[in-house]
Amino acid sequence: MPSFPLSLRRSCLRLLIPALCFVSCSAAIAQTAPSAAPSSYDPRLTFAPLSLPDPVNAYRSSNGAPGPSYWQNDASYELHATLDTSAKELRTTEIITYTNNSPDTLPNLWVQLDQNIYRKDSRAQVLLGGMMRRRRNNPASDAKPESTSSDGFIFDSVEIEAGKQTTKAEYIVNDTRMQIRLAQPLQGRGGKLKIQIQYHYQIPGLWGGRTSWGMSKQGEIYDMAQWYPRMCVYDDLRGWDTLPYLGSEFYLEYGNFDYFVTVPANMIVAGSGELMNPKDVLTKAEIERLEQARNSDKTVYIRKPEEVTDPASRPKTDGSLTWHFHMDHTRDVAWSASPVFIWDAARINLPDGKKSLAMSVYPPESVGADAWDKSTEYVKDTVEHFSKQWFPYPWPAAVSVAGFSTGMEYPGIVFDGIPDKGDFLFWVTAHEIGHDWFPMIVGSNERRHAFMDEGFNTFIDIDESATYAGGKYGPKRDSEYSAGGEPPDMILKVLDNPDAPTLMAQADSYGFQLGHPISYFKGAYGMVLLREQILGPERFDWAFRKYIRDWAYKHPSPSDFFREMQSEGGEDLSWFWNGWYLNNWKYDVAVDKIEGSTVTLSNRGQLVLPTTVEATHQDGTKTRVKLPAETWMSKGTYTWALENKSPVVSVVVDPDHQLPDDDRSNNEKKVQ
Repeated sequence: MPSFPLSLRRSCLRLLIPALCFVSCSAAIAQTAPSAAPSSYDPRLTFAPLSLPDPVNAYRSSNGAPGPSYWQNDASYELHATLDTSAKELRTTEIITYTNNSPDTLPNLWVQLDQNIYRKDSRAQVLLGGMMRRRRNNPASDAKPESTSSDGFIFDSVEIEAGKQTTKAEYIVNDTRMQIRLAQPLQGRGGKLKIQIQYHYQIPGLWGGRTSWGMSKQGEIYDMAQWYPRMCVYDDLRGWDTLPYLGSEFYLEYGNFDYFVTVPANMIVAGSGELMNPKDVLTKAEIERLEQARNSDKTVYIRKPEEVTDPASRPKTDGSLTWHFHMDHTRDVAWSASPVFIWDAARINLPDGKKSLAMSVYPPESVGADAWDKSTEYVKDTVEHFSKQWFPYPWPAAVSVAGFSTGMEYPGIVFDGIPDKGDFLFWVTAHEIGHDWFPMIVGSNERRHAFMDEGFNTFIDIDESATYAGGKYGPKRDSEYSAGGEPPDMILKVLDNPDAPTLMAQADSYGFQLGHPISYFKGAYGMVLLREQILGPERFDWAFRKYIRDWAYKHPSPSDFFREMQSEGGEDLSWFWNGWYLNNWKYDVAVDKIEGSTVTLSNRGQLVLPTTVEATHQDGTKTRVKLPAETWMSKGTYTWALENKSPVVSVVVDPDHQLPDDDRSNNEKKVQ
């Protein structure tokens, strides 16, 4: 997510819950904040044997990879939706094909009802005092809540098809969830049934909790996300994971999607996946341009700016048209529709000679050489870079939409801001497209573990900012990552904040003021420390790529990530997981004294990191040593006896300013 209006991106609720701690010592001791005095460091805490939250078993292996008996349920969807622009309503017929691959027999099914967040009696509405937060690109309106309510999903019918029999479903709706109680339990190891739902709902206005409609200068734009009831995940960790939708994000099963969107004929629709019926919804010229774009590294207009008001740019001008999209092996789909969309595209070159298509749709006011004219180029570069560096992009298209649900991501499609331009447009595009890797390909639980979503994604964004056009928009220094300063300094505000939760805290348990500092910044900077200071790029990249491959289209937990990175990285990292993720411990290494060619150092924080120390000798030479984390395994002081016996005249801890030292006033000492 971007800076402005990203301050409200995660409209989370601020609930008071205890920070999680998974160390073998008592929680009371583990949560005791160390003082600045040297004697406060306790190696028994930092290097305590670490018991990770999720155990090793047949489903999840000790090396962090899926186990030999790993299973995952499948949810595939057929959707037929009709957009009523007069009533601002969406009507849909949905067929969910659900496959129970677990070893368990399921007497009931749970379904997510995201639109129910707008019901007056929803938990989110009650906790926010009935005022759902508004997000727009106008900073002046960012902090102004608006009263938004609806009846949420209204069900016309819910039926279960099992075998050749279709029966009316017995179900209850509770907040943003629906429990379907089955007349015949669904058997495990491949049991399958279909849920047939007919429903409609009122489309919220501006931003609308990530789905919206709004009026651009020349016409309406509809950003349609969380637009259908979606299966909750049933996994080996918790059974049904039914956390209510309070504003944080999602946890979804994978499957195949076939969806049909009927809209007024004058509209252009952009959606996740591949457009299956271009001949039905595009003009001959647009079809030819689309084919040209598939083979062009330069951006090609499908619908030009001057054609937005030209009736000839649509196959017909009255009635409606149905757009058919298909997407395989995905956890979700979203789409956007507008009569005023400009549309351009370019080829994406993927590893092994494969191709995809970068596309952008935006209204005329977004046109500009430093604005949305560059969007498709940004999408193309981001997808190509991440595909080469981490994991090949798997889907037929990657689309960026300028609309009102700004700074939001779904598989194969992202929603950004109409007035975005310059470095801001680059950063938000790279970040939202980057979410295709985390959590769209690697399907972590965003609602519980936001750092595996926002933190990992912000981490890979750093390199995209550094490499695009020779670093034109680098280094990344937006609100997601170290805004206004350098990471080792800016992170201190987070570590020193007594209200800051740990990275393991549930996403809904802390408000949006802490969302970026914790989930994004601390999550990403932890990965930077792991890559640059602890493992090194060669070991880190090998391990992280394997983690992505192993968990592509699956559901990893933090324990899986921790185990895989240390197993494949070849390092016991319990001390780092303990200090950076399970606690908010501080790092502070000091120079205590210099005696000839001997230097005494002390660790005054509870966090340890590999630490470079540089000594300058009387003869003008310099000596460097990198102290491993194990330097502090049994005590908080270290005596460095230098081989060069020329007296030491000065010593500096972290001379390259790479580490988050909480007190730099004690990092340097000179002989008087």
